Amino acid sequence: MPIPRRGRFLLLASATAGVVVAAGIAVTGTAEAASTLGASAAQTGRYFGAAIAAGRLGDSTYTGILTREFNSVTPENEMKWDATEPSQGRFSYTNGDRILNQGLSNGSKVRGHALLWHQQQPGWAQSLSGSALRTAAINHVTQVATHYKGKIYAWDVVNEAFADGGSGGRRDSNLQRTGNDWIEAAFRAARAADPGAKLCYNDYNTDGVNAKSTGVYNMVRDFKARGVPIDCVGFQSHLGTGIPGDYQANLQRFADLGVDVQITELDVAQGGNQAGVYASVTRACLAVSRCTGITVWGIRDSDSWRTGENPLLFDNSGNKKAAYTSVLNALNAGGTTSPSPSSSGTTSPSPSPSGTTSPQPTGPCTASVSLNSWNGGFVATVRVTAGSAPVNGWTVDVTLPSGSAVTSVWSAGNTGSSGAVSFRNVAYNGQIPAGGSTEFGFQGTGTGPSATPTCAAG
Repeated sequence: MPIPRRGRFLLLASATAGVVVAAGIAVTGTAEAASTLGASAAQTGRYFGAAIAAGRLGDSTYTGILTREFNSVTPENEMKWDATEPSQGRFSYTNGDRILNQGLSNGSKVRGHALLWHQQQPGWAQSLSGSALRTAAINHVTQVATHYKGKIYAWDVVNEAFADGGSGGRRDSNLQRTGNDWIEAAFRAARAADPGAKLCYNDYNTDGVNAKSTGVYNMVRDFKARGVPIDCVGFQSHLGTGIPGDYQANLQRFADLGVDVQITELDVAQGGNQAGVYASVTRACLAVSRCTGITVWGIRDSDSWRTGENPLLFDNSGNKKAAYTSVLNALNAGGTTSPSPSSSGTTSPSPSPSGTTSPQPTGPCTASVSLNSWNGGFVATVRVTAGSAPVNGWTVDVTLPSGSAVTSVWSAGNTGSSGAVSFRNVAYNGQIPAGGSTEFGFQGTGTGPSATPTCAAG
């Protein structure tokens, strides 16, 4: 989310706050209503967070609300490309670390925002194109995600890559012009750098079922079918005087693909029924079990990028608004329980693409590899499939071309890094049922393997 406004939200004057959620919410209720947003969200296994700025952390009113009310934080700008790599290869994490430490010291989740985006690139990246930009972008993802490894709950790996309008296609940008697989490459690099973080795609004007959200939906469906690591989709939800009537249904259709959904940048213009819109968004999230949390984009109206619209839950002085009360009441009314988060590196293998059937292996196990390559590097995803009997432990041997080398591995251990490399299961993916499969992956320099890997059981 940038500082400039750029008309990024839809004013849905005809929508009403109550139209999103009808009678379909499964209410669990609570023995005692919680008195803060974070605590009330936590009752159903969710978070309620805020985007914050390092420059405001010296404001006692600001930090007082932050530490009292929210159990998740997102940096507004401090982890974006221009902030973390102002000159090529020289990284600066001072303000990003301030946001991280603020969150962790309060026991909050930290959402990383955002690894790659066509806006807020440093000048040196804007001057690059083609393979030079691709290499720089993947290196940026790797370095930043590695710096924060094990500390970030979820990353917005790619932000706002789809075009507005009716095409449902990708936005033209210098990143898009490096090849249509740049988003996939970014997600694979992020998984390699931090296997434990949830990896999200984030966008705006995707809150209802429309051409843009359907374009994102089709990408996520394709990624899940091909084993590209994606764990969540973020819906910014910069709203006007209403919300789409199919808001909840849109969240649910993404959740049905096997990804979490998150409201990532919520704010609502004060004109109209602001409190009702906030409550409806909250109830919609509570009604979708894989909606894991809500983040508002700022704390007080005076902190908002939407100058003059007073779109947040606290006024300029830090007083609670009617919208705050409506959200708290909706949270305390209960909803579906969000599943406990699991390590994204241990998720079940993705299903085969629709309309295809994986062949039943005849040996103890087989292995296949899919590559995502760019000039000077690659990410390999290896699927290990058991034969007609269960497998209890496996080893996959891969031969790399001369000059190529493994730089990182996830969901496996390895012996060797060049030439003949042997990969062995880790504790959580060694047992594969008959006909079942699991995946591991590795990133490397040079070119990826061209020969079919061999698999041995036991």
